[in-house]
Amino acid sequence: MTPAISIVMPCHNAAAHLPASVGSVLAQTFPDWELIAVDDGSSDATLAWLQAQTDPRIRPRTQSNRGVSAARNAGLAAARGYYVAFLDADDTWAESFLETMLAALQPRPDAVLAYCGWQNLGLPDGRGEPFVPPDYETPDKAKILFASCRWPIHAALVRREAVLAAHGFDPTLKNAEDYALWVQVATRAPIVRVPHVLAFYHFHGNGQASADHARAALQHWQAQRDYLAAHPAFRAALGHADRRALTLGELLQRGYASYWQRDLPAARKIFRAVMTQGYGTLTDWKYMAPAWLPESWHRRLIGLRNRKS
Repeated sequence: MTPAISIVMPCHNAAAHLPASVGSVLAQTFPDWELIAVDDGSSDATLAWLQAQTDPRIRPRTQSNRGVSAARNAGLAAARGYYVAFLDADDTWAESFLETMLAALQPRPDAVLAYCGWQNLGLPDGRGEPFVPPDYETPDKAKILFASCRWPIHAALVRREAVLAAHGFDPTLKNAEDYALWVQVATRAPIVRVPHVLAFYHFHGNGQASADHARAALQHWQAQRDYLAAHPAFRAALGHADRRALTLGELLQRGYASYWQRDLPAARKIFRAVMTQGYGTLTDWKYMAPAWLPESWHRRLIGLRNRKS
């Protein structure tokens, strides 16, 4: 029997987290689902744990390590549901996630996607307040969604045909692959806001390398440029100033975020990319220009500036 919802879960060395993530799926109040869990070449007990599950709705798959996008695409290829939801192997849902999301999307045949609020858990600095995004069905919807991804991968329910029409996830992207998909899907048809916190992103204390922060920012920028190249009418409608503000302005803000978080190696990479495009105000360039110096010199300049202030 064809399930209403297919849940796609990429798994790589996730054995320690699967009891919680899969447990949140098993606890769903809406029962008509299948979980396609794709082991992406794990070296731990991930595949064995999945294969040991007895619920027939859990359908393990395995492949050599090809990355999260390829794993999600493999799950999509095996999916049978009319709707699709994505859940990473170390994140969780509220028990009513599927029921609430389906109740919002199903009565709207014109809509392709429902999105909800989420909360970051496990952060060491006290952040992580619940967040419910606004209603994006406004005249500026395309601009807003083009600027950045407005919900995490597991805070949405989407019609499977819409994901397939967008050709799934770009396997060349190690970051921003969710943005690249959502901007394709969500700008083509209406989307539905669910004003409840139903998805939870778990931090596990292992941190994120500077190279990953910079790569995430630069690949987001690349995904934006790819979208503009594929949608010349949208590119023309934006105009030169808005186009630069929504791409390079977004990249600059990510550079500042790394800078103020004292992740100087990431900030330097991002700042250099922005400067090569000639973007930013004079004040911005005062912060960015030292990124061309050796890092040790850059740090000395920051120290001098801090002492003067």
